[in-house]
Amino acid sequence: MLGTVLLLLALAKTACPSPASAASRRAEALKKLLEVFGMEDPPAPPTHFKQPPQYMVDLFNTVANADGVTKNPDILEGNTVRSFLDKTHSEEMRFLFVLSSVAKNEKILSAELHLFRLWPRVTDGPKRHHFCQVSVYQVLEKDKPDTPGGKKLLAARLVSLQTSGWEVFAITPAVREWTEDESSNQGLLVTVQGPGGSPLDSPPLQFASGRGHHESKKPMLVLFTDDGRRGASLPTAGFPGGSHMPGTTPLLGRSRSTRSLGRIQPCQRHPLFVDFEEIGWSGWIISPRGYNAFHCKGSCPFPLGENMRPTNHATVQSIINALKLSEGVSTPCCVPDKLYSINLLYFDDDENVVLKQYDDMVAGSCGCH
Repeated sequence: MLGTVLLLLALAKTACPSPASAASRRAEALKKLLEVFGMEDPPAPPTHFKQPPQYMVDLFNTVANADGVTKNPDILEGNTVRSFLDKTHSEEMRFLFVLSSVAKNEKILSAELHLFRLWPRVTDGPKRHHFCQVSVYQVLEKDKPDTPGGKKLLAARLVSLQTSGWEVFAITPAVREWTEDESSNQGLLVTVQGPGGSPLDSPPLQFASGRGHHESKKPMLVLFTDDGRRGASLPTAGFPGGSHMPGTTPLLGRSRSTRSLGRIQPCQRHPLFVDFEEIGWSGWIISPRGYNAFHCKGSCPFPLGENMRPTNHATVQSIINALKLSEGVSTPCCVPDKLYSINLLYFDDDENVVLKQYDDMVAGSCGCH
């Protein structure tokens, strides 16, 4: 995948005889680059300034460094995390999330309902509770959710009335049904009862709704999926050190015979920054603003030392080339021998915020193969 990215970036910048052909070549290259990122067309930027959910920003910062390079590939079970805001904007505890942007090839791993618990109402008297029971239901009958068969219990637990903050409920079965049959999505219903399930005249617990509360506290559905896209079989890993990827790497050694060749450089890694603003994607990509893909360049002279990280095959090829034991056998090539994934945090066409991980996007190190 990295090789495809490098070729497309080169095509996008290649000088052509006429402005028209240059624009056509650039458009074709960028369209192919979108395919690398699993898209047919770039999402339209939000119509107005929109703050991404803090949960998604924090998740990105946990998974990736500032350049988007994966710090730990084992944090996410799949390669995609989608967030959806409630579309009902109702004061009642009914919630509806439109999941039309979920692709058919995405495997649903888990789904969570995130609700912000407001500070409880002050109640007097001997019946004051310290906990209440919160239940989340999948609505089966939109207009009659309280009738028998009108709803299905997804999650229930006791919630403290002493604090405020986010509460997370697992709702995976409902979301799997909705993605298989979009018409079955009648939303969610949340109820608040006493500790034993007893009704409360005035529930002391309230959750922030989509209306009248700050955008950072709006109800949200978080969906973890995997689209099945995988990279090559080269070693992949989280970037060592985690917080920053250096712009250059040391030379992979230089023998005395190589130095005598003057300016011929041994196989090493060189910077190659992919600037999303220059490409024209900064309107919909939240983070990062760009990333260093790096590329491998240099010679693989005989004899290949261990510092050039050669494969056994490359060592044999180098010997045969040096001794001219067979015609048409070239020297080994300088190529990536370790690849890192990157993460994009972006707005999709429905202005939902998505975190997606892409394999094989950064050359971690170079070797003679």
